[in-house]
Amino acid sequence: MHRYTYGPDASQYADLYLPDRQRCQGVAVVIHGGYWRSGYAADLGAPLAQDLAAHGIVAWNLEYRRAGNGGGWPETFEDVAAGIDKLGDAAAEHGLDLSKVVALGHSAGGQLAVWAGGRSQLPPEAPGAADRNAGSVPLTAVVSQSGVLDLRQAMALNLSNGAVLNFLGGSPAKDPQRYRMADPLQAVPLRVPVSAVYAAQDITVPPSQSKAYVEADKAARSAARGEDGGRGSRDGWSTAELVRVPGDHFDLIDVRSAAYAVCRELVQKCLS
Repeated sequence: MHRYTYGPDASQYADLYLPDRQRCQGVAVVIHGGYWRSGYAADLGAPLAQDLAAHGIVAWNLEYRRAGNGGGWPETFEDVAAGIDKLGDAAAEHGLDLSKVVALGHSAGGQLAVWAGGRSQLPPEAPGAADRNAGSVPLTAVVSQSGVLDLRQAMALNLSNGAVLNFLGGSPAKDPQRYRMADPLQAVPLRVPVSAVYAAQDITVPPSQSKAYVEADKAARSAARGEDGGRGSRDGWSTAELVRVPGDHFDLIDVRSAAYAVCRELVQKCLS
């Protein structure tokens, strides 16, 4: 394991896991969850990164500042962007192939992963917006594991006792622009494919989060086709797919579970 820091804070780092024998091209970026709170850290993602490396995949386990230790809006978004872009340094040192980079994000990490998949579509003033001239590393696919993909709905449901308000520091009515920049559902469609995986017995992040995202994506792509005169996908928009797996919220990050095995297979497919 090799550690890279991308800022002065103790939470601004990523750990690189190199397989003994690489079987897939590219890199998988692991983004942990925990409802963006400081009580949860990159040790949640470490078993996934280790498992991916054991299956021949280069893995990048990303840590970032969370609400309660200097994160929230806009710091968490800036950190995730900088942490992904730091892959450029690791690629130069270890000869990594960055032609394919897939993000695997769980829960709040799913929100951050899908958000990162749309960095190139953010306005230049948005936190974490891609700047190709500054060495941004683009994602080529996202696997969301019960991601919090509809922030307005999550706030209305008061998920995890006000987690969204705690994270973004305001309501959609008070800070609509902030939600437009942060909310995956409001960014559809993306130019990278998204697999919205949800666990059938999940009571921590309800399946409605993934379902609402995929429905919004479908509607947005349908509208784009209508504007394009029915000639097909417009401007390279990609598809979001809904994937149901057995188990609960934490089965998705249990490397022994059937739910996680599906997620690993999706990552492998994205990197094949």
